[in-house]
Amino acid sequence: MEMETYVLLGFVLILSVYLGLELISKVPSTLHTPLMSGANAISGVALVGALVLGGDSQLQNILAFLAITFASINVFGGYLVTNRMLKMFKKK
Repeated sequence: MEMETYVLLGFVLILSVYLGLELISKVPSTLHTPLMSGANAISGVALVGALVLGGDSQLQNILAFLAITFASINVFGGYLVTNRMLKMFKKK
């Protein structure tokens, strides 16, 4: 890859981190759990992308393994939190 490509990808990464932090800091605490439930769907897409990423080189396999690990933690952890939230609303 050319140097301009790395600079552009770095810029996109820094911009997405900044925007993500700004957006999350503006969300009221009562909405964090429902938003986490929606984020599980996004992590599911990342999980499928990570499965496709695995390939010929060792670097691709390492990145795919890390992506699968982190996306799985996010999906299962988010499911547990959402399940716990929904139990709070059940009648006793």
